[in-house]
Amino acid sequence: MYPTRDHGRPAAGTTIGLLGPVAGVLGGGDVDLGPPLQQAIAAMLAMRAGRVVTLGQLIEGLWGDAPPPSATQSVYTYIAGLRRAFEPNRGRRQPPGMVARAAGGYLLRLDPLQVDAHAFAAHLDSAAQANKAGDVAGALHVIEQALALWRGPALSGVPGPFAEGERARLEELHLTAVEARADALIRLGRPEDGLTALHDLTHRHPLRERPRELLMLALHGCGRQAEALTVFEEARRALSEELGVDPGEGLRRAHHLVLAGSGERVAPDPVVPRQLPRDLMVFVGRAREAVRLQSLLDPGGDDPPHPFVVICGAPGVGKSTLAVRVAHAARDRFTDGQLYVNLRGGTPNVSRLSSHEIFSRLLRGIGTQDDAVPADEDEAAALWRSRLQGRRLLVLLDNAADLAQVRPFVSAPLGTSVLVTSRESLAVGDDCVQLRLGPLSEAEATAMLSRLLGADRVRADLDQTTRLVRLCDGFPLALRIAGARLLDRPDWSVGALTARLGDERRRLAELEAGELAVRSSLAASWSALNGSGREVDAAAARLLALLGLLHVPDITVEAATALSGSPQADVERALERLCDAHLLDAGEPGRYYPHDLVRLFAADLLPAGERLAPLRRAIGYYAESARAAARTSDPHRVHCLHPRIDARGRAFGGADEARAWLRTEEATLLAAAFQAMADPDDDVARAGAAIGFALWWYQQRAYRVRGLISLGERLLATGERLDDPVIRMEAHAHLATGLYFKGDPVCLEHNDRHLRLARQLGDLFNEQRAHGNLANTLLKWERYTDALEHALAQRAIAREAGSAVGERYALLVAARAHIHLGRFEDAAVLLEEGAAMAALAGDQHGQVEFAVSRGRVLIELGELEAARTVLTEALEPSRTTARTTEMGCLVYLARAHRLLGGTAAAIRHSAEAVVLAEQTGSDYWLERAIKERDEAARAQSSVHA
Repeated sequence: MYPTRDHGRPAAGTTIGLLGPVAGVLGGGDVDLGPPLQQAIAAMLAMRAGRVVTLGQLIEGLWGDAPPPSATQSVYTYIAGLRRAFEPNRGRRQPPGMVARAAGGYLLRLDPLQVDAHAFAAHLDSAAQANKAGDVAGALHVIEQALALWRGPALSGVPGPFAEGERARLEELHLTAVEARADALIRLGRPEDGLTALHDLTHRHPLRERPRELLMLALHGCGRQAEALTVFEEARRALSEELGVDPGEGLRRAHHLVLAGSGERVAPDPVVPRQLPRDLMVFVGRAREAVRLQSLLDPGGDDPPHPFVVICGAPGVGKSTLAVRVAHAARDRFTDGQLYVNLRGGTPNVSRLSSHEIFSRLLRGIGTQDDAVPADEDEAAALWRSRLQGRRLLVLLDNAADLAQVRPFVSAPLGTSVLVTSRESLAVGDDCVQLRLGPLSEAEATAMLSRLLGADRVRADLDQTTRLVRLCDGFPLALRIAGARLLDRPDWSVGALTARLGDERRRLAELEAGELAVRSSLAASWSALNGSGREVDAAAARLLALLGLLHVPDITVEAATALSGSPQADVERALERLCDAHLLDAGEPGRYYPHDLVRLFAADLLPAGERLAPLRRAIGYYAESARAAARTSDPHRVHCLHPRIDARGRAFGGADEARAWLRTEEATLLAAAFQAMADPDDDVARAGAAIGFALWWYQQRAYRVRGLISLGERLLATGERLDDPVIRMEAHAHLATGLYFKGDPVCLEHNDRHLRLARQLGDLFNEQRAHGNLANTLLKWERYTDALEHALAQRAIAREAGSAVGERYALLVAARAHIHLGRFEDAAVLLEEGAAMAALAGDQHGQVEFAVSRGRVLIELGELEAARTVLTEALEPSRTTARTTEMGCLVYLARAHRLLGGTAAAIRHSAEAVVLAEQTGSDYWLERAIKERDEAARAQSSVHA
């Protein structure tokens, strides 16, 4: 049975309403909660009813990072006002009963279910339980109770960062409830009852796929197939035009259902993440540990799962296997899915994932688009917590380096459980329950070998089996690899393998530490391959030794082919043989992942004198492939001078294929670049620099600010180490770009060094490029006359050097300088000339840049209709260029609409620009977008007044 509670009627007495204007009820009568900021305090306390809210949290929730000097005193005043409102008859010497002082903050003594927002969420939880039990009618009843609590925009009129965040979260929860109601009606055979709400939802949220999916199913259930197909076509067109994506899985399934003409009235199950690795079939022992972990993840009844559970222990002890097993066992408790991320905390020679990389993967796992993941780590954390509200998710973070790596992710709302594996103790973490995993007992380890090899084979050599268990020290990974070796050699007895291990006295001593036990087993496996008479085994052994040269998270068949220098078909067979030998894991077709300890083992296999040639081939492959991808993805940009590399890379059929490859291989390319630039061989280091330079435009388009800076710093250090002025010159440009986006004026110094080096080298192309970068940077720091001087210098040199793209850029930046100097007619002339040149060259990115600036000039010249037309035409193309261009187009288009009296459109475009600026972390455009949005809102208010 699922739990049922009448959440809509809280206990008699005081209630607080947040699902609309903030309201209070005391003894049946309304309570005046005071001015908006006091209402905001009430809302913060109510959302954490029964828990302490610190003074700092209250101040931050009201004013964010810029509180007024009187913030603390103001909070005291508002708290006093709330106490008077809730307890009007309290005596002067009586302690407050409702809003109490506690532990550095304040506590609202109220059952959370007396707050409508909490009651709303509780209804939805009960509905989910009802659905799980198969009681769709019961679920519908509870959902409708929840919707009856909704009175309008949540926290209406309440200011402050806290209110803004809660408004967005509660609005999303409301939308989810409306969708859940429609889903239940369809399942109950009443599709016509949900049509009105679904039509309204699709109108208000045209890019939200779930309402359109449900509308299709409802129309189909009513026998209106033609209308259902029309809904799909409208959705497909909107998603393509607005976002450049195809319909998701749910919409596609609904489409197929309608096309099939099925009479079913059942909506497809919503897609939820199921990212857990497959549970191993051969799993023995760990019964006590599994029961303990299961009790934490699924305590039963109404109790929430424990929020932070850790499995720690030595390498190879079976932490990940046990974590995956208990996660699968508890999956029914986590109805919103299971997420999995390998944090690489103990992966030899591979950098562990940063907090932002982990946030990106987790947010994408629950449906967040790439461009919606904030660049700022704190903003990503806030979005992560917000998206988890009301969800039941299990998050498995595998292979954590330390507590610092996982701390940002374990403060999730109750209902989500984070299960972590690590070689380190994380017991000091807040709310941490840690289980230390030791080796298998002798009986468990013997049972594991029996499952692997068969009971008859173990019984036939029981003494040697016991000896093998002791040599492996009960470590599951060592036992699994040893068992696999014996399976591959059916003519071997168990004693044949223990004899090999028994001769290695030093290795046995290291085996007791855990990690080196696996090394010994791996040595036996590799030696068997290397000594085999089979050609494929020898090739696999050789390839494993070569793979130890690369410190990358994964490897493709193409990269492995370059590394080995052998035919691709032979390399692919060798990779598959390594998978069969349990020395590699296979991912998607053509991609392979060495186990952590295998990578460490393989790094010592190749003699030092044999490492250089294959390493040069592999890094050269990455460098040339990245260079080709960069130039193919955007041939009209100014690309860096690449160090000369004698290697062959991958070819690309078009821009889309090249961009997709860069997106997929970004982590591997960065790892290869940093490894190569640290290599003592000069040629390898130069190839690493070439990889870094090839990522320059990709990182700019994706707004990888921190990546541009860290890579630029390493490039500069490499150029200085090699005493290579060309690499130093390009590195200064790379680093300047990252610092420019960060808003650090030090970027001007690097631009200037770029210019000086170009002049010293007699490099006209880079000289004009450096002038252009300086000009653009000076615009940001409002040095408009200096910017114009550099832009004109760029144009003159670009003409001399025959660089059409440099001349176009110079025209664009010079025009922008004229705009800031108030010379709008001069700017218009330059923009017209540049736009014509971009069109002639087929440079779509350039055409959009010129169009956005031209729209701005037209606004300044009072040609508002023309400006609106130009900017409207540029908006969609701008979405496929740089994020900064798209934000500028939105802001100026909003301005044109506002000045023409179209305040609704102005608010819509400026609000979109605000969201985009917040996601990318662009303070420059965020300030301008907010200003434009507020201007439009004021204009709209004055019209209605």
